[in-house]
Amino acid sequence: MSASPSTLLIVDDEAQILTALRRTLRREGYQILTAETTARALDLLAEHPVDLVLSDQKMPGMSGVELLAEVKRLRPAAARILITGWTEAVPKDEMESLGIEALITKPWDNLQLKACLRRALDKQAA
Repeated sequence: MSASPSTLLIVDDEAQILTALRRTLRREGYQILTAETTARALDLLAEHPVDLVLSDQKMPGMSGVELLAEVKRLRPAAARILITGWTEAVPKDEMESLGIEALITKPWDNLQLKACLRRALDKQAA
């Protein structure tokens, strides 16, 4: 990893999920930003050089896929990962066209989540 930590933006409309993800990832060396709304996530994207976005799929106002489409437009170099309890509701072809690196199922496995984030950042850096 580079000298400065990678910036990870986590987006989920459930505060307890954000807290759990932040707790899981706090020792991984990321600068972690969190947003409970897609509007806040877009504000944070405009304000910070985000390297990786981990977004929930089912949120009010905008789905995770829609948000990650915006991430692709605003921060094309940022890695994009979707996390959801509803994996069957996410069209695989849409994920591929948006360059979404992975689909993580809720409840997640901490080791698999950490490995997935590392892989996405390694791929982005290559």
